[in-house]
Amino acid sequence: MARISDAPAGDAAAGDAAADAAAAGDARAEAPESANRASDEAAAQRAAYWPMPIARAVPAAALALAITFSADHSAQFGLTVFGIFGIVAGLVLGAMAWLRLADSRVRPYFLIQAAVTLVAGVVALLVRTGHASSSEVRFLFLVLTIFAAVTGFLELYSGVRSRRRFVASGDWIAGGLITVIAALAFVLIPPDYRQNYAGPDQVKRVLDASVVAVGSLGAWAAITAVFLVIAGLSAKWGTQAGTVAPASGAAESSHPNGSSHPAESENRA
Repeated sequence: MARISDAPAGDAAAGDAAADAAAAGDARAEAPESANRASDEAAAQRAAYWPMPIARAVPAAALALAITFSADHSAQFGLTVFGIFGIVAGLVLGAMAWLRLADSRVRPYFLIQAAVTLVAGVVALLVRTGHASSSEVRFLFLVLTIFAAVTGFLELYSGVRSRRRFVASGDWIAGGLITVIAALAFVLIPPDYRQNYAGPDQVKRVLDASVVAVGSLGAWAAITAVFLVIAGLSAKWGTQAGTVAPASGAAESSHPNGSSHPAESENRA
């Protein structure tokens, strides 16, 4: 007496296996398209973004050169050059953020950063003309510390918030950390620091807090300018390390019971 296995069940299993194979094939086909879309998006971001760090590097480089080639490192000089830098850098950052970050979610944070930089520059110039020398030192430290802390945090937050969604997120994180470290340096310098010393020519000189603060400001400006130029050229040439997460595609699927085979009929006597 012959016994034959259930043919409809075998046909259903074969159909499920074919559907799973088709879904896996579609997912594999969509993966290159998703990668291409991510690559095109990253290229578009780099093309739109690269002039921004180059433009930001110009006032920073000017500040570094002004401090480096000046023998005057007094608090009044520091407030003057920082005030001019703050106004110019704030206007440049605001304009570039408005024009170049139109499709980015972090544009409002850069606009706030530009406003803080501009206000800090104006305050520095006002303080320079209205207070005595002893007060200028304390106001120099206050203005520099608040400026570096607020703008550094905003840029760092912008980088973290846009991580893997914008090619410059890594640059913003690094730039924010550089400025935050500068804020910590300004906090650690005692405003009343003063030390007398004699140079190699045996001429007596004075190293005070204003000299250290202005020198630190120049060092930060030089490092920032070089970093921004490298970031801008890297974005222009397409070598920036930041990557954009590819668009989510269909996930690969597999049959829950592993590989399926058509049912075979058995005839038994």
